[in-house]
Amino acid sequence: MEILTRIGILGGTFNPVHYGHLILAQNAIESFDLAKVLMIPCSTPPHKNNQNMLPARHRIAMLELAIEGDFRLEISNVEIKRGGISYAIDTIRELHQIYRRAELCFIIGTDTLMELHLWKDIGELLKLCRFISFDRPGFEIGDVNPTSLKLDASNAEQLIGDMAKGCRVEISSSDIRHRIAEGMSIRYLVPRTVEMYIAEHSLYQAS
Repeated sequence: MEILTRIGILGGTFNPVHYGHLILAQNAIESFDLAKVLMIPCSTPPHKNNQNMLPARHRIAMLELAIEGDFRLEISNVEIKRGGISYAIDTIRELHQIYRRAELCFIIGTDTLMELHLWKDIGELLKLCRFISFDRPGFEIGDVNPTSLKLDASNAEQLIGDMAKGCRVEISSSDIRHRIAEGMSIRYLVPRTVEMYIAEHSLYQAS
């Protein structure tokens, strides 16, 4: 089957979305010639404590504000609709039914790349989509090798070949939540519209 387009997949809690997410999406678009990136907020993350995660309606609303006017970015609520634990394999299977003639490219950081062997049904997942990764602090591209990935040689070589350097932005959602709880500014960490939404709805305030 001929591949007509290449679509990026960027999943996460987006709790809240910040400039690091947006820059990562842009890096992927420019480095791998993606037609667009689907921003996919999860329902329940499999590898994170979701104790402080906002309801989906708030996370989606902030995503909508963050990507407004950027035709390259699109929100998909497939994981929210499905509910339960958001496993990548289930999402990719579903997206394959929607984008039958597209190459799906899962966007991750090199820190996540090192944990990929632990993901559910990783063998099937690597057949269904391509993983493109960007260097993160503490996980330099040169430090990644087939042995460290703990996957079979052919998959490891493909993953290493799809690593790229991007514009590094050290911003985390957990730090943003901490700053809000401590009464500190989050300006320059999130889009202004997202900052205003958080303030308007009194999100992430200390209990």
